[in-house]
Amino acid sequence: MKIKKADLEKVAVHREQYPEEDLFEFAFAGRSNVGKSSFINAMLNRKKLAKTSSTPGKTRTINFYRVNDDLRLVDLPGYGYAKVSKVEKNSWSKIINEYLENRENLLEVILLVDIRHEPTAQDLQMFEYLMAKGYSGIVVATKADKISKGHYEKHINIIAKKLKIKNKDMIIPFSSENKEMVDEMWEIFEDIVRYYSED
Repeated sequence: MKIKKADLEKVAVHREQYPEEDLFEFAFAGRSNVGKSSFINAMLNRKKLAKTSSTPGKTRTINFYRVNDDLRLVDLPGYGYAKVSKVEKNSWSKIINEYLENRENLLEVILLVDIRHEPTAQDLQMFEYLMAKGYSGIVVATKADKISKGHYEKHINIIAKKLKIKNKDMIIPFSSENKEMVDEMWEIFEDIVRYYSED
């Protein structure tokens, strides 16, 4: 997809702050510091549209990015950061759940994991939740530039085993640094939009 226009449309905590349900949405879930903001910047061919940070837990809101006035990419708050209070963790969980439970125009939620590390129990919990909701089970394995391509299969096998994924083609190695797999991800999104548009 050629990105002609991309804007941060809304920053929301509660449902009443969401944009209208006038465009299809793709949301991204994952641990704090897994690289969701960098992923969105790479997908939109922008360097700093989605604010990135070396501090885990930086994204504490739901950020809605409007793309070409055609669809939205939605950055959900990262989970699993140890250095926040239980109250704050529960708050983030409620923010995520409220969005996932109430968004009619949400087509797909994609889980992001760091390709270098075994997924956590929280990653598994999120993945199982998404599968139970009927999403397709696409997993983006970020930071793929940090390992050699010769090691991809080994790390994908680890992710597949931990998340109990049978079809390893659903795990997509992705690098925000060299934009590896950006075009392929857009093809996936466009296929999903076509499917729902014809429905």
